[in-house]
Amino acid sequence: MSRPRWMQSASRRRHKRASGTAGAAMRSNTRMSHPKSPARPQLLHPRNRHQGHYDFKRLTRVSPALKPYLLRTPAGDTSIDFADPRAVRTLNQALLKADYGVAHWEIPESYLCPPVPGRADYIHGLADLLASDCGGEPPRGPSVRVFDLGSGANAIYPLIGHAEYGWRFTGSDIDPTALRIADAIVRGNGLTDAIELRAQTLRGHLFHGVMRRDERFDVTLCNPPFHASATEASRSGRIKRANLAAHSDGPPRASRKLPLNFGGRDGELWCQGGEARFVRKMIRESVDFADQVLWFSSLVSKSAHLPGLRSELRRAGAGEVREVPMAQGNKQSRFLAWTFHASDARRAWWGDKARKAGDGTPPTPAHGDA
Repeated sequence: MSRPRWMQSASRRRHKRASGTAGAAMRSNTRMSHPKSPARPQLLHPRNRHQGHYDFKRLTRVSPALKPYLLRTPAGDTSIDFADPRAVRTLNQALLKADYGVAHWEIPESYLCPPVPGRADYIHGLADLLASDCGGEPPRGPSVRVFDLGSGANAIYPLIGHAEYGWRFTGSDIDPTALRIADAIVRGNGLTDAIELRAQTLRGHLFHGVMRRDERFDVTLCNPPFHASATEASRSGRIKRANLAAHSDGPPRASRKLPLNFGGRDGELWCQGGEARFVRKMIRESVDFADQVLWFSSLVSKSAHLPGLRSELRRAGAGEVREVPMAQGNKQSRFLAWTFHASDARRAWWGDKARKAGDGTPPTPAHGDA
């Protein structure tokens, strides 16, 4: 599934232009333990492919199925109705195919349909996090191992992370149906050597049961359930649907039903105690895998949760904690990262990896340049 040479060259040029900016951003985040909300909306990561407006001409050439969902905005631009879940799903398919070489991506309407640009931002932020310990350049190639806690049916993080950096992923989920759907996506794109999926069968556990004792991972990632109950998730969904409909360029709100445009099942949208409790549990359990993982991380949607999570990390004995701000759609978000390894131990971790690679650096994949 190699990209055409012109795409590789363009990707390399984008990477060279962005590497300095991205490195500066990560250094700034490293110094800033409690970053303030910026006064203006944050832009996407410099290496994110989805800057500015979508190029719908290019997307429909690659994925003609998107064409029926295009509409003209009052300003005369081309767009889609983002309150229409079918349009959003088809846009995702087009983006994944055009920008990441993912030819097969089918998920049922009941499962979470994630916004691709925001998910890519998390991946690029993690690449900068890892780069800060290994010479300032994002590490690339299959020797870089990532654990995706709760990969879901869409497998979005492994697909983007492998396409951009050539990383190797292990994903876990408690939903056997979601795993079957994700496995079909992985197999349909010929990525079984790059993406492995595991069922979490130990009730109430996150890493135990799916992370083996003889494994080492460079980073873990997670998009935890945001809400604390089904009622809260439903209420939030109604508000979101109403806002989307009110600002949509599609048919008038009263003339259509308003299904949740990004979908999502109970395990994806809510859990007992919500995001804060989930991440606190992740922190506590991460202590048992401190020697096996260089960096743990999780999205945190609500800044109000950060003080409690910082306290939990202090109790857990985390050696370093970073909060990395991100743009997630129309709102500010961030991911929280923590490690139990001192800076010299982190550098030694990458030195060992480079020696095992045999040439001083992790190998660069044929189609993974960003």
